[in-house]
Amino acid sequence: MPSSPEDTAEHTEHDQRAGNTERSQHAKHAERTGPAPSADPLDSLVLHTTDNGVSWITLNRPEAMNAVTWDQRERVIALLAGASADPAVRAVVLTATGRGFCAGADLRGTPAKGSSAPGTRAPGDRVPGDVARTIRLGAQRLIAAVLDCEKPVIAAVNGTAAGIGAHLAFACDLVLAAESAKFIEVFVRRGLVPDGGGAYLLPRLIGPQRAKELMFFGDSLRAADAERLGLVNRVVPDGELAATARAWAERLAESPTRSIALTKQLVNASLESDRATAFAAEAMAQEINMTTHDANEGVAGFVERRAPKFRGR
Repeated sequence: MPSSPEDTAEHTEHDQRAGNTERSQHAKHAERTGPAPSADPLDSLVLHTTDNGVSWITLNRPEAMNAVTWDQRERVIALLAGASADPAVRAVVLTATGRGFCAGADLRGTPAKGSSAPGTRAPGDRVPGDVARTIRLGAQRLIAAVLDCEKPVIAAVNGTAAGIGAHLAFACDLVLAAESAKFIEVFVRRGLVPDGGGAYLLPRLIGPQRAKELMFFGDSLRAADAERLGLVNRVVPDGELAATARAWAERLAESPTRSIALTKQLVNASLESDRATAFAAEAMAQEINMTTHDANEGVAGFVERRAPKFRGR
């Protein structure tokens, strides 16, 4: 089962102070870039704005190290699906407020017993299949939503990423981390098996031996070490994380969105494809891409010796 916020949260007073500052900064950002937030309390727990073609999704429970509840998970999944479908969105940034990026799944946030949501039976009432169903319809759906998003997704990891929080970051296309961030495969500390696609993601990113080391011992991995292993693209000073994420996202938002989406699909699929299948997929992606405005604009810009103007279509 997923990790809980107790796995990593140690100093909530610091988190609360940091969270208040982050909330204020995000509120100022929202005033500049989007409509006033909805009265729905969930909207305050997963903040969302769209700015310059970038969808910003921000977990906002700093007092719980952003351990994600069932409702938050569903909102993030919906926002990622919305980003895929919205031509005005051309990149996504996934980040959080306070000192934690995501401390895992908050099991206390599960819908009440007797609801129609998956995995809501009390532990003593479980029947075979309940746990597998909960993981399949919960943590795995969240990770799949990131992997399947048709827009490039950047993780801006501001602090501790543990359990499914670490996997949420690793599923993103690009990972930026603040110097103070750390990653923890916390499951072994509780006698649990990794969920949220961890045993799928980690070996593909860093190889089986390194993946086993992280999962068998559950040691905290500093951001600099995560970068060295290849789990993180770049580590930046804490105060520069948001600006770097914005610069990367806005650069992606000015790029040929459909070609990036097809490239993402090719790279993700290549990890379990043979050469013939990968080559066939590459040829088909080229065929599809050449029907887009941006592909033709890119070729025209090259021929005419000018910078192309991509529209994301």
